[in-house]
Amino acid sequence: MGNFTASPQTNQTLGMWTDYSLQYKVTSSALLLVICLLGIVGNVMVVLVVLTTKHMRTPTNCYLVSLAVADLMVLTAAGLPTIADSAFGSWVFGHYGCLCITYFQYLGINASSCSITAFTIERYIAICHPIKAQFLCTLSRAKKIIVIVWTLTSLYCVMWFYLSDIQELVYDNVTVTACGYRVPRHFYLPIYFFDFGVFFVLPLLLSAVLYGLIARILFLNPLPSDHKDNNNKTHKKKNNNGHNSCKNSRHSSSTATSRRQVTKMLAVVVVLFAALWMPYRTLVVVNSFLDRAYLDNWFLLFCRSCIYLNSAINPVIYNAMSQKFRAAFRKICRCRRKGPDKPAAYGMALTYSAVKDTSMVESTDHYTTELEELTVTDDLLSDQKMMFPNPCSYGKVDFSDA
Repeated sequence: MGNFTASPQTNQTLGMWTDYSLQYKVTSSALLLVICLLGIVGNVMVVLVVLTTKHMRTPTNCYLVSLAVADLMVLTAAGLPTIADSAFGSWVFGHYGCLCITYFQYLGINASSCSITAFTIERYIAICHPIKAQFLCTLSRAKKIIVIVWTLTSLYCVMWFYLSDIQELVYDNVTVTACGYRVPRHFYLPIYFFDFGVFFVLPLLLSAVLYGLIARILFLNPLPSDHKDNNNKTHKKKNNNGHNSCKNSRHSSSTATSRRQVTKMLAVVVVLFAALWMPYRTLVVVNSFLDRAYLDNWFLLFCRSCIYLNSAINPVIYNAMSQKFRAAFRKICRCRRKGPDKPAAYGMALTYSAVKDTSMVESTDHYTTELEELTVTDDLLSDQKMMFPNPCSYGKVDFSDA
């Protein structure tokens, strides 16, 4: 993986140095500034939503917070310095700025890849192994995994403090300062290919396999509920009215819908990660075999824009595909609170730890085998009203509009 901040004018035969054209400076600065600002605002909102809203603190959302922090790191440590490079044509952040910015670039990139891998595995366990998920996919375990991910990636990226340095590029007409490499570029090829394999190819292959298994369960086969059927029979013997039957029907329908929608949302995140990182990763691999690297300014701008767009677009996906995130975003934008901190309208959000520790669950057939990150849609509610003309009480869950 090449250095984001290295000036594209750097080449093997230093001749006359030419500055970026005015058209390139204006276009690149405006484009990257818009992407970075929107991405920073969106990812900060994701972090605030999960940290300040109690019912949003679920294992999957913890991984999304980790991804948001990593994306923030990419946008601030890679995107903003790239804007300065486009405007000035040389490095303006000094020696220590070069070391720290390079370190945080790679830390954010690697941590985001690991966070995506973590929530993919969590989804697989939650849906394909629901019994094990009760013990493996807990909030406390998610926090521990995130700490381990960031600790290991932080230690791995320490090498960039020793591998990057300020370079004085002496051209025929000017001397340009750049944040580059301490030793010749070909010594970095093992690192490039290791990063390419471990933090890009491997996560995508694993995600493809796991989401294939998840799709088989959610879309091709009925949800695994044999253990629930037995519990339902036992539970019905203890209740001689239709209350629990209605409640179980609604819970089962909303659970199936939420599982599918959560999985679709996370799958979209993975697909966009693969698509938007592909141009730059491919360029680095191709340039590794070329005698003279291909460093066209406009193509580099395209590759970099894809990377920063990947870090900025995730909050948009959450807002578009998750009613709970959308409601929480609106709440932050309006800067006001509506009543006590509880799930939003149509809320069906039960976590593994909450189910084990709360007395609201009346029997074992009510615990969820995965996290209900999404809420029931209006269409689903209208269908439920047609199926149940006499609405049943659903405990403390509110099915009314907020």
